[in-house]
Amino acid sequence: MASDVLARPGTRRVLPLLGPAFVAAIAYVDPGNVAANITAGARYGYLLVWVLVTASAMAVLVQYQSAKLGLVTGQTLPALVGQRLGRRGRLAFWAQAEVVAAATDLAEIIGGAIALHLLFGTPLLLGGLIVGLVSMLILVVQDRYGQRRFESVIVGLLVIITIGFLAGLVVDPPAPGDVAAGLVPRFAGTDSVLLATSMLGATVMPHAIYVHSALARDRHGRAADPERKVRLLRATRWDVIGALGVAGVVNVAMLLLAATSLRGQPGTDTIEGAHAAVVAALGPGIGLVFAIGLLASGLASTSVGCYAGATIMQGLLRRNIPLLARRAITMVPALVLLGLGVEPTWALVVSQVVLSFGIPFALVPLLALTSDRRLMGAAVNRPAVRWALTAIVLLVAALNLVLIALTLAGS
Repeated sequence: MASDVLARPGTRRVLPLLGPAFVAAIAYVDPGNVAANITAGARYGYLLVWVLVTASAMAVLVQYQSAKLGLVTGQTLPALVGQRLGRRGRLAFWAQAEVVAAATDLAEIIGGAIALHLLFGTPLLLGGLIVGLVSMLILVVQDRYGQRRFESVIVGLLVIITIGFLAGLVVDPPAPGDVAAGLVPRFAGTDSVLLATSMLGATVMPHAIYVHSALARDRHGRAADPERKVRLLRATRWDVIGALGVAGVVNVAMLLLAATSLRGQPGTDTIEGAHAAVVAALGPGIGLVFAIGLLASGLASTSVGCYAGATIMQGLLRRNIPLLARRAITMVPALVLLGLGVEPTWALVVSQVVLSFGIPFALVPLLALTSDRRLMGAAVNRPAVRWALTAIVLLVAALNLVLIALTLAGS
């Protein structure tokens, strides 16, 4: 139990409390990230490294706030939002959140289908169906054996993802000077802004913001005792830093792999083309590991995405739908697109842009709630944190407005 763990000394007290952030972090290394980051690296080299580094730092702050909200209040972010809105407001907020969840699920199932096609030549539609069915089995683990077992499965998949996308860099590492140059903020036209928005949407994920409050609450319950609250929040900080640190490294590795080994080669702005180029440049072994990492990404992220969707629906509509039933329903849009033959990598990138537009709807309530002293008590945000979260909201909104303006201008 958490109370027994908190009584242990040092590291032995912290390690058993880790886990919820590693589940949330899966959202940050899903197939949408792969598509956005590979495309950015293949087209623009190291130009947009700064976007990933900035987004990863933002994600650490944001995800900690969500987990803190769940621990302090014992409620999820969607539930707290729903309590403060009238019926029409709740329905409107739920509608946009469901669009975000649908875009998330689209990316995850399509990405897993691409991985199965790369590994076994499986038709995309059949691959999408297989990914959906396997994700159901992963959700059964959560339903029957509890969150700890579910976390173990997801963390195992995260290890596979990390190996899959770091292996290529070990074989062909980038030049440090080129990476450093990519840390200078700049763009190169409308398409680079679109990709930056896509990368931001794929890195600071709205559904991960919603679900982390539920993951922390479900694992630890409400931290009512002041001493226990302090210790849980401290452990949660390490949980978030460790999990999002791993996710950030994996994201940067994807872009660096594309920038180092794939730039200038035809067709490398799609996942299939990138895989073929990886095989040609680094050998079939690295290509196999890359495809396995992509498959693990799709399987893990679609399971977490379904968990997030259920959290959103329960909090805003105040209705419980079994996870397996929701999984079956939310598979449909992705399977339809695969059946229609839509170019999968393009669909993945566009889905991440949709996610980017959903970020402010998650961040603004999170900022307001965690800055409410009546709700948060001593854990209320300090002024520096409030300013940082405000800056993140404004940055996301500004990037989206720039994207719209450049697109309308046709630049």
